[in-house]
Amino acid sequence: MSFLYLLCNAHGGLTLNKPGFFICIEGLDGCGKTTQTKILVRNLRKMGYAAVYTAEPSHGKIGEFIKKYCLHGEKRISSIVEALLFAADRYEHVENEIAPALKDGKIVVSDRYLYSSLAYQGAAGLNFEWIREINRHALEPNLAIYIDVEPEIVIQRLKPKKSVMENLETQRKVREVYMHFVEKGELVKVDGNKSKNEVAKEVLSIVLDFLKKTKDYTEIKRTSKLSLETLR
Repeated sequence: MSFLYLLCNAHGGLTLNKPGFFICIEGLDGCGKTTQTKILVRNLRKMGYAAVYTAEPSHGKIGEFIKKYCLHGEKRISSIVEALLFAADRYEHVENEIAPALKDGKIVVSDRYLYSSLAYQGAAGLNFEWIREINRHALEPNLAIYIDVEPEIVIQRLKPKKSVMENLETQRKVREVYMHFVEKGELVKVDGNKSKNEVAKEVLSIVLDFLKKTKDYTEIKRTSKLSLETLR
């Protein structure tokens, strides 16, 4: 019996009738997604939503291992090992942080999620379906936003580089994968070349529009009622 089989069938799967709302923000290294994720959470809180910031790799033991041993150095580890580690971290991330917050009716905004694995390990040559299979316990986000910035621009922003992923060839391939999922309608693209405030307003507008279309909209926790105009 293979390790992959055991990994994918260790439990019956995470099931969640989530009254909250799950958003992930994706993009190349240096595109500004961490900044935009934090701004979005702050703006949602100002509007009275119980919004939670989280990120991948997570702060769990596997996530910390990835940050310490896999993202630095001169050479990337095997893309298969990389994908399995991220999948394991994602399982713990969902189980320990994302799912409990969603069950409590909160809006969870994650700085990177499954699409980062599809983009980075997919760009390294791994099959998309295999990546999805080892991540099949990961909850599907209600909304996935991709902040698009040209690879040449992010490389300039990333000097000196902090990760083995931060080179032009890798970032170009990763962008191609992200754009593939934009074209499939799985990611909503935002032009990250605009000013920080313009990007933040567009991201918030997209999120509020999706929230209003959600049938469980009224169940999402709010403590006050402010509008988008209040934040402008």
